[in-house]
Amino acid sequence: MTMRSSHSPLTGLTLRALGNALGTTIGRNRVCVINYHRVLHNPEPLLASEPDVHTFRWQMELLARCFHVMPLYEALKAVAIGKVPQRAVCITFDDGYRSIHELALPVLREFGLPATVFVTSGYIGQGSMWNDRIIDAVQALPAQQLDLSDIGLGTYQLHSIAQRKHSLELLIERSKYLPPAARDSLVDRLDVLTGNAAEHDPMLTRDMIVNLHRHGVDIGAHTVSHPILTSLDDDSAWHEIAGGKAQLEAILDKPVRLFAYPNGKAGKDFDARHVAMVRKAGFDAAFTTAAGSFGRGHDLFQLPRSRPWDGAPLTFGLRLLRWLAPGAP
Repeated sequence: MTMRSSHSPLTGLTLRALGNALGTTIGRNRVCVINYHRVLHNPEPLLASEPDVHTFRWQMELLARCFHVMPLYEALKAVAIGKVPQRAVCITFDDGYRSIHELALPVLREFGLPATVFVTSGYIGQGSMWNDRIIDAVQALPAQQLDLSDIGLGTYQLHSIAQRKHSLELLIERSKYLPPAARDSLVDRLDVLTGNAAEHDPMLTRDMIVNLHRHGVDIGAHTVSHPILTSLDDDSAWHEIAGGKAQLEAILDKPVRLFAYPNGKAGKDFDARHVAMVRKAGFDAAFTTAAGSFGRGHDLFQLPRSRPWDGAPLTFGLRLLRWLAPGAP
């Protein structure tokens, strides 16, 4: 996703023409929501799915020129009344990394683009999320084998960048479904192995959240601590959902209307119990990580939202147009 690419007039003409055709046939009254986490200063081998500033900028330029970028809440209202413009796209970010404020916001303002940030409230202004602590450890550990077999997580080779990347993917995937206490124990152990060498605070502060909102970036909720909701008992899940909303509303002094499920896979990361909790907590809509777009009649509490992976402008834009077709992931 960090491939260096540039726009051509033909790319823009092609996407607009295809988008116009789609909008008059099967893509009418649909919205595609794209999702990011952070923006990097420079490409990072272990974070290849995250765009650097150059990549993010050409993506935002393409959206500004070839699509109709809408505020997420306004898009929901437009769908409800059947008045969505052609090639409608919304931009979102998860978790609440401070690079959204430092690197993404200037690009969004340059092109006049709205966005929504789903903030994990328990990390505001302090510490690192559990997955970032794993990333930091895999980056910092010496070139050897990491042995976690005594806690049932196997062994991992760290002798090359490719091995580190593969090991990181495996370790995060296996860790995210651990009970919270076991996951915390794992990251504490990794911190000890690295001597906390990579300790830093990559998350948004309260002031940054307020400033994002002041510049037209909407704030949504993403739980307190980013757990897999299906790993929690119902009382704990309710605290994560309702508590995150309350904490953000205290910062913004306004209602927080939108929610995003952590990890976001329906039936695996959340289920009907959590959908009901989100409704009860007073949200107006909630988002998964399913690919595709949504239109009128879609369940407002299980709306699709996904990340485009393509490294070139034309394929990036074509994927969004494909998602705008109903039933086409």
